[in-house]
Amino acid sequence: MAEIKFYSEKTGKFYRLVKTDTWPYLEISGIRMHRADDVDPKTDAILKIKALGKIYGSVLDCCTGLGYTAILAAKRRNVREVITIEKDENVILIAKHNPFSKPLFENKKIKLIIGDVCEEIKNFVDRRFNFIIHDPPRISIAPELYSLEFYRQLYRVLKDNGRLLHYVGKPGLRQGKRYLKGIVKRLRLAGFTKIKMVDYALSLIIEKY
Repeated sequence: MAEIKFYSEKTGKFYRLVKTDTWPYLEISGIRMHRADDVDPKTDAILKIKALGKIYGSVLDCCTGLGYTAILAAKRRNVREVITIEKDENVILIAKHNPFSKPLFENKKIKLIIGDVCEEIKNFVDRRFNFIIHDPPRISIAPELYSLEFYRQLYRVLKDNGRLLHYVGKPGLRQGKRYLKGIVKRLRLAGFTKIKMVDYALSLIIEKY
C-alpha cells in the first residue's frame, strides 16, 4: 500500500493514511480518527460492532471515515442494509485508495451518502433504523454531533427497541466526568433512558424503549 498524504486547500487540513500491523488509520491535521495505541484500527472496529450485540435489519453509520464499521456491520448475515454518511470528500478519496476500505464501494448492502449527517438525517422517516453507529470526531472538532438537536434526530430515526452505539473515547481526567456527564444529560433530554458504558469499546450503548 502506497503512503497517502496531502494538504487540501478547500478544507485547510492535512490528510494522512498511516500503516499499522492490520488496517491503516486516518489522521487529519495530526489528529487520529481511529484508536491505534491500545488496540489497532481493525480491532477497534470489531469491538464497536461486538458492543452493539446481535445486529440485524437496517443500520445507520453516522460518520463513514474509512468505512470499517460499515463494512463489518454489512458482513452480518441478518443485516439488510447499512446507510453510511460522510461529509469530507477527501476522506472518501483516501478510502478509495485504501485496499481495506474496498467493500465500502463494492458491497451492495452498503449505501454511501456524501453529505453532512446533521442535514441528511432529517431526510429519514421516523423509526427508520434498527441500529445506529455514531463514531464522531472529538467534540472540539464537531460539537454539532454531540448536540441535543442531533441526539433528538438520532432518537427520532431509531426504532423502538433499537440500539445506538456512541463512541466517546477517553477524555482527559480533568474534563472526563464533565464531558461524559454532558453527553449523557443531552441523550436523556433527547428521550433515551437506558445508557451504559462499554469500556472495551470506549462507547456508550443506548437503548430506545
